[in-house]
Amino acid sequence: MLTIYHNPRCRKSREAVAYLETQNIPFEIINYYDHPFDASTLKTVLDRCGLAPSQILRKQEALWKSDYKGKTWTESQLLQLLVQHPQLIERPLVVSEQKGVLARPLENLVEWVAKK
Repeated sequence: MLTIYHNPRCRKSREAVAYLETQNIPFEIINYYDHPFDASTLKTVLDRCGLAPSQILRKQEALWKSDYKGKTWTESQLLQLLVQHPQLIERPLVVSEQKGVLARPLENLVEWVAKK
């Protein structure tokens, strides 16, 4: 079973949910605004995806530009920042028991599912 970390206000996230539904792939949705990540869970998800916090950071968000851009950050500090400010997380993230993918663009999810 897959888990999708989802923001229902995000068009790309909704597209990923729709794709999984049309493919009849069983999955669980976790709205990470209603059920926020803690650092350990986000780290596990990123490890499964083979990604670092800096690779899922939404650098075009106003919050990033106004408060954080231009400073030097370690990956550990970015992880904490993403936990504090979930709007800075690129989405959606889709994971299985061992692997995962940043499903943006949707083609990433399509390719990942085909390999499973």
